[in-house]
Amino acid sequence: MKNYFDLSGKVALVTGASSGLGVQFAKALAEQGADIAICARRVERLEAVKKEIEALGVKCFAHKCDVLNTDEIREMVKAVEEHFGKIDILINNAGVGDATPSEELTDDTWRNVIGTNLDAVFYVAREVGKVMLKNGYGKIVNVGSLHSEVVMPPGTWPVPAYTAAKGGVKMLTKSLAVEWARKGITVNAIGPAYFGSEMTNDILSTGGFDPVAQAYCPMGRAGKEGELNGAVLYFASDASSYTTGQILYIDGGWTAI
Repeated sequence: MKNYFDLSGKVALVTGASSGLGVQFAKALAEQGADIAICARRVERLEAVKKEIEALGVKCFAHKCDVLNTDEIREMVKAVEEHFGKIDILINNAGVGDATPSEELTDDTWRNVIGTNLDAVFYVAREVGKVMLKNGYGKIVNVGSLHSEVVMPPGTWPVPAYTAAKGGVKMLTKSLAVEWARKGITVNAIGPAYFGSEMTNDILSTGGFDPVAQAYCPMGRAGKEGELNGAVLYFASDASSYTTGQILYIDGGWTAI
């Protein structure tokens, strides 16, 4: 039986891969045969992740990178290309969260959230895109959010900077997809709801999330580990060869109402 998600012979770069969803994405790609490059700021954590991925029988290359620093991005992309000879897949995952009311939101916090969740998505896609354009092939998967589509209801937690950034990711995905559609590159995005990670653990563990999920998420719960993998593998593989400029919400139906 044909495996439409087979990634044997492909090289995938995952940003923000020192913990959480980035690690899950890297492992999911490795399980389908891709060699993996991982980057993040926390080098000591990257080394531990590297060992976990290599245990799956593929090659893994780790490189420090602060995605707010364009010089470090260029250096990282160059190092990955030199190590593997190409980059076929980009999982543009690095991000930060924030739930500060607008009237209390400082300039520095706004810039950090927008910078990490939107500016850096473009910076990394731009530099990796140059490699993909040269090779005539690429699969870019940006990580958006259900907040690319909707905000939080009144009386819950405010996410003005985060929604602005993730809404931007949705439109950036469409723009890059159109620009590179005839050059062998697809650009899509996933839009997760709330999944357990360093970024969301405070919200999920306080007890305030469950009643909100019961009220606004048709499935009434947060996402579980592994429930994003299918969408990522679809966009990263040739199963999505005629799909570009799309965002797929994995949100338990949250954006359907």
